[in-house]
Amino acid sequence: VQLIIIFGCFPETDGTVFRILTRAEGFMDADIPLQLVFHLPVNYPSCLPGIVVNSEHLTRAECEIVKEKLLEQAETLLSEPMVHELVLWIQQNLRHILKRPETGGGSEKCTSAASTTVDDGLWMTLLHLDHMRAKTKYVKTVEKWASDLRLTGRLMFMGKIILILLQGDRNNIKEYLILQKTCKVDVDSSGKKCKEKMISVLFETKVQTEHKRFLAFEVKEYSSLDELQKEFETAGLKKLFSEFVLRLVK
Repeated sequence: VQLIIIFGCFPETDGTVFRILTRAEGFMDADIPLQLVFHLPVNYPSCLPGIVVNSEHLTRAECEIVKEKLLEQAETLLSEPMVHELVLWIQQNLRHILKRPETGGGSEKCTSAASTTVDDGLWMTLLHLDHMRAKTKYVKTVEKWASDLRLTGRLMFMGKIILILLQGDRNNIKEYLILQKTCKVDVDSSGKKCKEKMISVLFETKVQTEHKRFLAFEVKEYSSLDELQKEFETAGLKKLFSEFVLRLVK
């Protein structure tokens, strides 16, 4: 018998959070308890839900793998209510996702939302957007995502150059990228809402000691390339500016 217990449904200003307890058959028919958290944004199901996977029977790496597989499956269900379908799917497919027998010991277990990745510490990524037609709405959306995911950094405008510099937990940055690519954040030439198809990741790196830690996410406009360069130099990113940003103006 498949077991699904919803032990929490919490409406929030930025969506709804479902906390679900269930069990799934793992490798060698072992019964694995799973705690799944789905954060449904306001524009769900047009956007993918945020997902956290916890289990005392799985390692951090295994929790992360299960989460990634759930997100991949969610992409196939976009624009349809999907939480129940995803729970049923993981119940049926967990044993195929896990590659090894559950040993019940040895490796560090995945027991909290903060323990869903093997990548610790602060990460940073720089994104390049080709354009923003609905600028006011787009900017507000980016600010909201950064706030929801506890990311700091800059949304930078200099002439036609649009850059987004993000700092924070690597998983949260990944969640941001999913939102950026799957939500209708802009409009096309006819004024119809559309997804962002012209975004590129210029670089991603773990924050080093020489890099400035941003305390907030700010939107800034620069009147010259020199002014933009100074922002990067102040943040300890002079080399990255030379390698990745300068080529955008050539």
